[in-house]
Amino acid sequence: MIRNRILLVSGAIAATAAVGYAQFESYSTTDLTKTANGKSLVQLFGALHQIYLRPLDDNKLLDGAIKGMIASLNDEFTYYVDAEANKTDQEALAGEFFGIGVQLIAASPDGKGVKVDSVFKQGTAIKGGVQTGDVFLKIGDKDVSTSNSNDVVKLVRGTKGSKVTITFGRGDSAYTVTLERAPVVIVSVEQTMLPNDVGYIALSTFYNEKVNDQFAAAVQGMEKKGVKKLVLDLRDNGGGLLTSGVFVADQFLQKGPIVSLRDNKGKTQVYGEAKPQPGDYTGQLVVLMNKNSASASEIVAGALQDTKRATIVGETSFGKGVAQTPIQLVNGAQVRIVANEWLTPLGRQIQKKGITPDVKVADTRNQVPLNLSGSGVKAGTKLSVTIDGKPVNLVADKDGKFNYIAPSTRAPRTVDQGVAVVDVATDAELKSALGQFK
Repeated sequence: MIRNRILLVSGAIAATAAVGYAQFESYSTTDLTKTANGKSLVQLFGALHQIYLRPLDDNKLLDGAIKGMIASLNDEFTYYVDAEANKTDQEALAGEFFGIGVQLIAASPDGKGVKVDSVFKQGTAIKGGVQTGDVFLKIGDKDVSTSNSNDVVKLVRGTKGSKVTITFGRGDSAYTVTLERAPVVIVSVEQTMLPNDVGYIALSTFYNEKVNDQFAAAVQGMEKKGVKKLVLDLRDNGGGLLTSGVFVADQFLQKGPIVSLRDNKGKTQVYGEAKPQPGDYTGQLVVLMNKNSASASEIVAGALQDTKRATIVGETSFGKGVAQTPIQLVNGAQVRIVANEWLTPLGRQIQKKGITPDVKVADTRNQVPLNLSGSGVKAGTKLSVTIDGKPVNLVADKDGKFNYIAPSTRAPRTVDQGVAVVDVATDAELKSALGQFK
């Protein structure tokens, strides 16, 4: 078994503390200065300090050098996470932190501003009257009306029992509330029952150390209800821990390899094998995927497809067939380095290919919102455009440009974490999945 904790994430979402600096001490700073480029790096660092016109920040200089080294690889899945972001990532990985109990989303299509997407029943926000749709305006004395979600998260989270004062906007008014930071558990598994006694489990991420327990509990719950037909929804799941991907696949398989890893020397090794367990689900199974299903999601789908254990319905998945090993740096930052490619039980490589579903169906839940733009009128000109029989009023900016982006539609949320809200009528993939059961 490969001992290092391995990540399967599609992009810069959080990772785990794993391999330490000491393991790489055999390559020292002395070795760096044995090469011309290594000497040049040290030379440049000294020259900047001697003659650069403005004050220097050594941390920023060296941070830039590290980022440049990684950028030279031209590998989107090998990347650097600074110390502050890494700290937030570790909280997300642990599946628990101290906050107010809300889920966030961008307040506008351009990503500026943050609003509340849902309020958890167990959090302090709901006790303070915070509602879905409320927009973050200020946190303490800091204006966050144009901040992104990461910046807001850093300010909202804190130590247990500490308090944070937040000004929210609601409609045309604003209100301020002081909330105590309390434990917030990230629930990554949602479930419900569908018509004709079909069970439904949605897994939003494998990037949560509590996923295994949450998922096992959901599967066992379905077993207790006597469910013989189950939909596993992996749409928009970008991956996480490889161990969790193996664990989830093993809930539906009795034997055989789940995934294999191949290293830079060409050595291939089986990472996880299925074993029969009392809590395994053995009934009919359909898996939903879309173009944002990646990494660990693809491992689960690939294993279930290769073994003909499930019917895969939806869109071709993202296509991330490599795994990262996280390296914890002494400055508190972390580098996630692509160290392996992974293979399905039948030896398929899916990097940049994805998993092709058995039944292709487009994801209709979140349609691209209508948008239009134009120019060539005087500044301040008022225009009225009729869209779907309704007038939309626009005002040209100082350059005579105008634009419109229709509000995006989102599935309704519930205050009950772990309870899924679905709409078969507007979800073509889910409707097709139900049609696969005999």
